[in-house]
Amino acid sequence: MKIARLTAGAGIIAVGALVLSGCGNPYQSEVVEGTEITVAYNSGFFHFNDDSGAGNNTANGNVKYMTDTSFAYYNNTPELVRNEDFGSYEKVSDDPLTVEYTITADAVWSDGVPIDETDMLLQWAAISGNVTDAFAPAATTGYNLVTEVPETGDKKITFVYDEPYVDWELVGPIGVSAHGTYALAFPDEYADVQAAYDTYVGSGEEGDLTAYRDAAKKFAEGAKEKVAAAITDGDEEVLAELGAAWNEGYGYTTLPESPAAALTSGAYVIDEIVEDQYITITSNPLYTWGPSPKFEKITVRTITDSTTALQALESGELDIWTGQPTADILELANGIETADVQTAVQASHEHVDLTVNNGGPFDPATYGGDEAKALAVRQAFLKTIPREEIVEKIILPLQADATVRNTHLVSSADPERYPLLSETNGSADYAAVDIEGAKALLAEAGVTGPVEVGFWYPEGNVRRGQEFELISSSAALAGFTLVDESEPDWLFTDPAAVPINNHDATLFAWSQTSLAVGGSDQLYACYEDPLAKGGNYNGYCNEEVTDLLAQLNVTADHDEQTAILEQTEALIWADAVSIPIFQFPGLLVSSDKVSEVKSMPLSPDYFWNFWEWTPVEGDSE
Repeated sequence: MKIARLTAGAGIIAVGALVLSGCGNPYQSEVVEGTEITVAYNSGFFHFNDDSGAGNNTANGNVKYMTDTSFAYYNNTPELVRNEDFGSYEKVSDDPLTVEYTITADAVWSDGVPIDETDMLLQWAAISGNVTDAFAPAATTGYNLVTEVPETGDKKITFVYDEPYVDWELVGPIGVSAHGTYALAFPDEYADVQAAYDTYVGSGEEGDLTAYRDAAKKFAEGAKEKVAAAITDGDEEVLAELGAAWNEGYGYTTLPESPAAALTSGAYVIDEIVEDQYITITSNPLYTWGPSPKFEKITVRTITDSTTALQALESGELDIWTGQPTADILELANGIETADVQTAVQASHEHVDLTVNNGGPFDPATYGGDEAKALAVRQAFLKTIPREEIVEKIILPLQADATVRNTHLVSSADPERYPLLSETNGSADYAAVDIEGAKALLAEAGVTGPVEVGFWYPEGNVRRGQEFELISSSAALAGFTLVDESEPDWLFTDPAAVPINNHDATLFAWSQTSLAVGGSDQLYACYEDPLAKGGNYNGYCNEEVTDLLAQLNVTADHDEQTAILEQTEALIWADAVSIPIFQFPGLLVSSDKVSEVKSMPLSPDYFWNFWEWTPVEGDSE
């Protein structure tokens, strides 16, 4: 599965059925002129390339989802829906597994440049890791099994897998634009387009807009040829520049000067960004290859405090909000007369990870390379985490049937695998807080005195702050001193900025974006290059786990999958590097000014059907 950090979840569930859109009617825009909606999320946009390690964040993914095009998406059943208005994909061979993608629409980037095979080729090159290590993707799963340069044709690309990747239907080779990435890598060659764009922005004239688009198309012809040549020829010099641009060139918190950094392929374009406050997107006049949205403008505000968000919704300043509720927040939401309140369990889970390679208390290097001593300290710390108390005090008031989650790799929604793995994975050793057991482990390991643990959680998150206080109080009873290292920017997740996590323990959630069987290797597999660590932020490496997860990615037999999951779960628990706490209770609140807002267990949460959001006219007087 593709997994993203949840700033506000990952489990494995059987792959859902495909639902064909079957829509072949000529496109008709349903955008209502002058309409706008304000929604909120608890973290702000900061990176336009959410496929990169630096940009892999749910807040970025929400914006990308509304401005991107894909070959398929999940509805809230959830089922996978093919976007046949844009293109098609077909398995043309089982041995070897061969999948052909075709863009059938006259789809263009927001500068008017056609979306084509070079864009798909760049996506493969950037994510697969099979051309160069200059790119730092959040995950390589699936793409990495296509080791030969794919064959391309007119808006076509063919992936030939070395092994039969079980989740091939979830691979969609569209990301950021090839010519835009080249422009960011070689800005001097883009100077004429930049000048034409600046002229248009300064004048707002239609003629200047046409001149900008003409310049962009002319530039793109040569740029795409150079991107394709660099990939097929293995030109390391060009690839290095492309990789640097792909990794970091799309990171920004204000509107970028270069339009190349914000080219969209979907229903909306970026209009305005105010750092730490909001991002506004407006309808794309060139868009015709998917369902039409209704609102002309959408503003996504950054509101970390749930009470503030609900007050804004009650006063009419906000129309849709979701967040990490507490009992008080749920009561406040239910008290808003003009609001529709939806609650549902999300496919996301809270967890604590322990960093094992930063010279801290959980790193064997701290004890002269003594693996057993570091393991004992990790086990002792995990025994102090009051999971039952957290669920009882924070989650049960929101979800009456909530329980502690006892698996890393599967969701509690899986009726077959969850109970099996829970019973056999070793989680019973951490079923309840065991202070005396923790003390005994530390004593046996010869670790004396207070053990200082730098503990990170996202600053401003009320529920996580409550969890930290409960964990800190409990851990202190066994001799652990937690140091509050909370900050709002998730710096440890950017491999370029922070190659090794500087925090000893981190509290956040994995957001499940699909119903994939595989993909957990991005969290638990070994890595050598810090830029290629995916979501493995704590430096965990168990070669057996790595091999098993790689095997899972290419195993189609259900019983064999279950056996692999059972083995892998037990190994992760035995290594004491992470502990799950609870499945997320969801809260979605919307105003009576908008209809068709529907909850969704997977990320991108309520954004999943943004095109269906419909403005509701007020009563006339």
